[in-house]
Amino acid sequence: MLDYDEEAQRYDASRGGEPRAAAAARAVLGLLPEGTRRLLDVACGTGIVTRRLAERDGLRVTGVDLATNMARQAAARLPGAVVLADGRRLPFPDGRFDAVSSVWLLHLAQSDEDARTVVAECARVLRPGGVYVTTVDKAAAHNVGSDIDAVLASRPRRPARDAAAVVESYALGHGLLPSGRARFTGRGQGRSPRRTIADLRRGWFVTLPPGDPLADEFAARLARLPDQDVPRPDPVFTLRAFRKPG
Repeated sequence: MLDYDEEAQRYDASRGGEPRAAAAARAVLGLLPEGTRRLLDVACGTGIVTRRLAERDGLRVTGVDLATNMARQAAARLPGAVVLADGRRLPFPDGRFDAVSSVWLLHLAQSDEDARTVVAECARVLRPGGVYVTTVDKAAAHNVGSDIDAVLASRPRRPARDAAAVVESYALGHGLLPSGRARFTGRGQGRSPRRTIADLRRGWFVTLPPGDPLADEFAARLARLPDQDVPRPDPVFTLRAFRKPG
């Protein structure tokens, strides 16, 4: 897995920057109920999406991230509104927020229990009538049917902790009811073969650690593809929303 403290400096530039952040924030905001005033953004990262969320009039946004360098960058964008904390143990009382978001988080969970615990915590800090919004099926979104995907199709897989059906079951288990969905394009995230090789070398693919002979084999196959610097289509991400009855 990537070290997100080390990743912080290049995170935005390597993941679509402001255009992707704007698309993500627009989609999240579109799922929030009328009258939302307090939003918690869990795993806010560098705050590039969080800042966009906070631009909505009347919306007070708090960001949370576990990686120190990520939280530091987010705090520079949102002074006084970012907390260093673990999404599995949120330092807020029950029912504190009108809405909670977790964009590109659950797929990083190291176990089913970790993912379930994050959803439980997000549900706990929601007020009755509030909404939890999260991305689902992130890995599947990156499969755009390209020649790169064909090369990588046989790589070892790990369980998708953010599979839509699994996330819905966690939400239902903690009293949250499905209330909507949205999709948005990860602008600037279409990978070229050369960029994919670089991602392999730095540990992007958790089942292909750097230096593993299998990772080298996939890198060699990617290097034989045409148009080494031409990005393939951007992924399209899915958001699901869940409401806390009340």
